[in-house]
Amino acid sequence: QHHELTSLFECPVCFDYVLPPILQCQAGHLVCNQCRPPGVIRNLAMEKVASAVLFPCKYATTGCSLTLHHTEKPEHEDICEYRPYSCPCPGASCKWQGSLEAVMSHLMHAHKSITTLQGEDIVFLATDINLPGAVDWVMMQSCFGHHFMLVLEKQEKYEGHQQFFAIVLLIGTRKQAENFAYRLELNGNRRRLTWEATPRSIHDGVAAAILNSDCLVFDTAIAHLFADNGNLGINVTISTCCP
Repeated sequence: QHHELTSLFECPVCFDYVLPPILQCQAGHLVCNQCRPPGVIRNLAMEKVASAVLFPCKYATTGCSLTLHHTEKPEHEDICEYRPYSCPCPGASCKWQGSLEAVMSHLMHAHKSITTLQGEDIVFLATDINLPGAVDWVMMQSCFGHHFMLVLEKQEKYEGHQQFFAIVLLIGTRKQAENFAYRLELNGNRRRLTWEATPRSIHDGVAAAILNSDCLVFDTAIAHLFADNGNLGINVTISTCCP
């Protein structure tokens, strides 16, 4: 019965669910905002019905079993564990999407320049940190049967103030990421700067972490204290957390 009710809300053009504000065409069919033809009107009665119906997540076909009120649906789908994974490389140039299992294969074929180092304790070497403008450095670390992506980004978060942001991502789910911890360390000239945290899943990406400074953050002056001829070595240690 519930399925019959939700099927009434299917858009006849794209087959996605029509959610409030609900529109109908002149022939009386419900249509979603994306497929709206000219001359549509609101259907207030169906909007009331929609408020009493739970809709399946749009990733139900890939495994999500949740049903949600229409107001909760968009927010959940943005963070749903079953949504496709995007290419985790920084920047928006690569538009690839696919399953978690296909991410490493994509990186190895489409981003061949990324180096992979084996072991739980490695040095991530960022060369030419004095390059002008926004720059990013990416490397892979393989240990504990998982792949981790190390990202260093240089960007101007505040005008005229360039900063570096370093973070570790797990090529895996949020739940898997909780089983690990990482430590980033800058060493040199009798100085040490350390950051320890839980890796982020590539489902979350780096943008939100950088926005909230939830990563190792340092400015160009600090970078120069630790750099050697414009090259910066960051010691990266991955460890497993006790269950």
